[in-house]
Amino acid sequence: MEQIIGSSLPVFIGVTCILAGAAAWLTGQAIAATWRPAWHVVLYAFLLGLADRFIVFALFEGELLSLVGYVVDSLVLLAVATTAYRLTLVAQMVRQYPWLYERAGAFGWRERTAAERGEGPS
Repeated sequence: MEQIIGSSLPVFIGVTCILAGAAAWLTGQAIAATWRPAWHVVLYAFLLGLADRFIVFALFEGELLSLVGYVVDSLVLLAVATTAYRLTLVAQMVRQYPWLYERAGAFGWRERTAAERGEGPS
């Protein structure tokens, strides 16, 4: 397991999942709140992966240049950031445009029908 993640399991959970995961969550929320496209989440998640690798190396003597560890860390952070992005975007769409959209599950919204919007045949 340590070969794959490039550090011990407690370090992976503490640094990657909790510390960097919180940063990834806030990153996803910030990107959605400023109406930026989803590809920004990918870019910032991989940058957070670099910072995560450095923290593991500097504080816990993990492998700095572990490609597999970097990819695993970045994918975990990408999953967290993407989840936060989507949840925030859905909440924002439903809150800002309640006459057009309604929530359709946790990760989506749907357009209201003409009858629901109060538009009838004239």
